[in-house]
Amino acid sequence: MSSTISRRDVLRAGTALAATAAVPAWAQAKPTIRFAAVFSDKDIRADMINMFAKDVEGSFKVEPFLNSTLFKQGTELVALQRDNLEMGNIAPQDISKQVPAWSILTSAYLFRDANHLNAFFASSLGAEMKKMAEDQVKVKILGPTFFGTRQVGLKPNKKINTPADMAGIKLRMPGGDAWQLLGRSLGANPTPMAYAEVYTGLQTGAIDGQDNPLPNVQNMKFYEVMSQIVLTSHLVGFDLLTVNLKTWSAMSPAQQKSFQAAADKAIAWSTAEHLKREKELADEFRKAGLQIYAPDQNAFRAHAQKVYLASDEAKAWPKGMLEKINALK
Repeated sequence: MSSTISRRDVLRAGTALAATAAVPAWAQAKPTIRFAAVFSDKDIRADMINMFAKDVEGSFKVEPFLNSTLFKQGTELVALQRDNLEMGNIAPQDISKQVPAWSILTSAYLFRDANHLNAFFASSLGAEMKKMAEDQVKVKILGPTFFGTRQVGLKPNKKINTPADMAGIKLRMPGGDAWQLLGRSLGANPTPMAYAEVYTGLQTGAIDGQDNPLPNVQNMKFYEVMSQIVLTSHLVGFDLLTVNLKTWSAMSPAQQKSFQAAADKAIAWSTAEHLKREKELADEFRKAGLQIYAPDQNAFRAHAQKVYLASDEAKAWPKGMLEKINALK
């Protein structure tokens, strides 16, 4: 084969190079979207992300980083804002630190259940709160990722029907003012304690109870050192599937539409799976000998919202928002 390069070859190569340069890098190769979250690969939400990744793989390559392997818990939002991360599962509490009005979305008994949560985010009220966050925090929120409802688990065999029955109960809560306020809103005596110490705390009587979604109760074996689970359903747990604004803005309108549709589909599947698992676990715990019952949730809701409305947090809430969310069907 001759090693001579003709003038025609040079011109042809130059033309090809010019044509390649004219095509934006975004269109030349599938962009990589790194997704960061605190949950493990055993979590239902890990399957949710895998489903989402498969649905968008024609245009994007999604790389999940779970178990806080890429960014520590609570730092993902800043990483998105600084263009150091393309996609994350963000706690609403992290947004409320930058947008105080958002603290309403972290308060007890705001959402009745997963359906109420989804109805809110699908409504004009949800659009208003999302736009507020997107304008001030500069990220795109795709939707809420429900991961279970927090229930009260107790060691003492004391019947709980109203917040008054919680008086004197040492209820373990995570550290931090917001969590202590949540404990007080239930009528309990909130006691800060590390998550890893809760089992021993229940065993020794250092605490009387804890609050967690049922999957957490199973994972940490808290049911072994409790006599009952009171289905207070005081906090519908959710995070937010969120995209870096630079990444979102670089997409075409058609790509944005299909990206959002894939997120909606995956979120709906994950929500259904979590609800199914909660029901299964309630049955399993009953069979294991625990008392499981619902108290007067209306009494708990009224008490909690009264406590929150009297707090400093409520001063930043949008006027009339609580009443509007309560009225949502």
